[in-house]
Amino acid sequence: MSQSVGTDSAPAGARAPVRPVSGDLYAEVRTFYARQMRRVDALDIAGFAATFTEDGEVVHAGGQRQRGRAEMIAGMRANLPRYRDIAVRHWFDHLLIETDPVDEDTLRVSYYTLVTQTDRDGRVSFQPTFTVEDVLVRRDGRLLTRSRVIHRDAPVEQG
Repeated sequence: MSQSVGTDSAPAGARAPVRPVSGDLYAEVRTFYARQMRRVDALDIAGFAATFTEDGEVVHAGGQRQRGRAEMIAGMRANLPRYRDIAVRHWFDHLLIETDPVDEDTLRVSYYTLVTQTDRDGRVSFQPTFTVEDVLVRRDGRLLTRSRVIHRDAPVEQG
């Protein structure tokens, strides 16, 4: 079974048609993200950072860049007070997965993300939506994130 994918028309990460990947690889990538996001949503900062390569990098929508696990952990710890008394959930969908034509252990993944926050009374708020571009690599048989670039969604310019 393979994923049929057409041309990515999103402004961020727009590319030529993506070659289909196997159903097994698609499921593996979805499972990787499910585990990665459950760690961050549970505030398991070290566990989340461990899903990145040692020199992994995140470029946030505001332009701030974190390189390496230690910087990621420090940045996340500094933001912990924002998450007091709320449950955060990251929702990913519309994954486009592309294998690297030169290195079979490298994947380029683009997806949409929605973040919800639920307070103690059960009220849910939605955060802005984003398009994310990841480079995943396979090391010792498991997937890790080598780089993540986060783009805040904005209306498409009409010309």
